[in-house]
Amino acid sequence: MFQKGEIVELEISGYAFGGRGISRIETEEGNYVVFVDNSFPGQRVRAKIDVKRKRHAEGKLVDVVRRSANEKALPFQEISGGPYIFVPVELQEKEKKESTLDVFSRIGGMPDIATKFDEFIASPIHFFYRNKMEYSFSTIEHDLESGEEVDDSFALGFKRRGTWWKVENLNRASGLFDEQWETILHEIRTFLKATGLPAWHPPRKVGFFRHIVVRKSFDGDALLINLVTSSEGLDRFDVDAFSDFLLGKLGRRLAGFQHTINDNVADRAKIENGQWRLVYGEPVVIEKLLGLSFEISMESFFQTNPRSAEKLYTKALSYVFEEPVPEGSAVMDLFCGTGTIGQILSSQRPDVEVIGVDIVPEAIEDAVRNAQRNGIEKVKFFAADVGKFLKEHPEYLGKIATVILDPPRAGIAPKTLQKTIDLGAENIVYISCNPSTQARDADTLRTAGYELEKLSFVDQFPHTGHIESIAKFKKVSR
Repeated sequence: MFQKGEIVELEISGYAFGGRGISRIETEEGNYVVFVDNSFPGQRVRAKIDVKRKRHAEGKLVDVVRRSANEKALPFQEISGGPYIFVPVELQEKEKKESTLDVFSRIGGMPDIATKFDEFIASPIHFFYRNKMEYSFSTIEHDLESGEEVDDSFALGFKRRGTWWKVENLNRASGLFDEQWETILHEIRTFLKATGLPAWHPPRKVGFFRHIVVRKSFDGDALLINLVTSSEGLDRFDVDAFSDFLLGKLGRRLAGFQHTINDNVADRAKIENGQWRLVYGEPVVIEKLLGLSFEISMESFFQTNPRSAEKLYTKALSYVFEEPVPEGSAVMDLFCGTGTIGQILSSQRPDVEVIGVDIVPEAIEDAVRNAQRNGIEKVKFFAADVGKFLKEHPEYLGKIATVILDPPRAGIAPKTLQKTIDLGAENIVYISCNPSTQARDADTLRTAGYELEKLSFVDQFPHTGHIESIAKFKKVSR
């Protein structure tokens, strides 16, 4: 029906898990289905076919030809990271809930999943909710008015959907990140362009300006800014003048400004790819979650939507606290990151011992430092591979009342999941940023004697196809 790489126009009539619009095309052999990422029912779109099968195809959204009748005009610039910004939130939430329940029914083998469903938790903030955003420079601009690619330009904003080499200038707020910052981004672009130093040229891997990364503390209403450049032309860049410019624009909101020099050709803004120095202020901001303070550096892992994260942690801990923790037992927080949920648990139940494990040493260092800041003493943090840790610490076998799991998007490796099962905990509270892998693991847990008791969804990322889920499993006798 289609050829791989072909660009086609399609009517989107349905929605599948993960933000994939569904287009159904009638053929002599029945409906041929095309899934299009980041599209929504009612839209007519142009999509590039990148997977072709006998009965279905998958495509990447190129652009929206006609909006859904349900979409509403808003004063925001649409970006690839917020494809549903014009779709009413209640419709987004409806499609997310129904499509995620369907995933548990199909992949998890639970046709009765609706009877296990607890609640859908909406984000308390629907706009300007993110606490981190990364912006890219490029000499190759996608002009929003003409739709043409312009070379030898100076663009600062977000990558054009489906490309890695060209950038759309952000000329007004996207509706996802800090409104003041994104409103003045065009002035920052003008200031940096006036230096005469070039933006990065992705295909040639040359140029000076590469990225700007911004972290925000909602509690302190403060911004931490990292400018990433190459060293090519460094002697002609007055970093102090740029620092003064930022201070003039942001005033007391500028918590800190750092400059990273990164000559690694990989198109990433991470600090470990280069050297950085603090030009102004502090290298961290402080955020509060449920009464606790957390120190966040530019590279710290932290929940992107902190107000929604409070809702997520509250629900997860309600599942933990439903069951008594026997004396001498503990709660184990696997894939703990910076130990946020473990510290909140300990602050609410100081009588319970908590063990946190994560493979990233820097995350554990953050966890230890933040626990000290919050005066929390009954949490032990270990920097280790979760699977290896469980093998190397057999003393915890039979002593864990509840396991909290919060793995990466790929889910839990089968061997690690089996080691978790072998701990023999009565309860498992599983937080997932990818419910499809959680549904797969739920099937394994059921086979091992853990029944799903409750399931809730949390909308951490409005205007995207992402959804998080919290599942409570209880060990049952076989």
